[in-house]
Amino acid sequence: MRIVSLKKRNEFHAAARFRRWRGKCLTLHAGKRATDSVETVGVGLTCSKKVGGAVVRNRAKRRLREVARVQLPKFGKCGWDYVLIGIPRETVEQGFSQLLRDMELALQHVHRGNRKHKRQYSSTP
Repeated sequence: MRIVSLKKRNEFHAAARFRRWRGKCLTLHAGKRATDSVETVGVGLTCSKKVGGAVVRNRAKRRLREVARVQLPKFGKCGWDYVLIGIPRETVEQGFSQLLRDMELALQHVHRGNRKHKRQYSSTP
């Protein structure tokens, strides 16, 4: 599996039209690639100015890039594009193990299909 960067705006928007998942540390948009390059996985990273200044945004993107590098070979699918979006404060402040866990859950969720899942709410007395 080869990981390639998404560079054009329309590539980011194409992935955003399909499946989404928001966790504590990151948001993931994923979609099947329109072209038939089944041996590659596209990855795009983005952090808005809400995440912080340039230094903080770059740190957040470095962490997201590493999470993608570690988790996509295990849980990603060839022929898909993934866009990872940083969440203000959380992407930089949470531990790396939490980022890895969020990415694992996100990839499992987006590849489940269109089944509807009920959320489990804990009851408080």
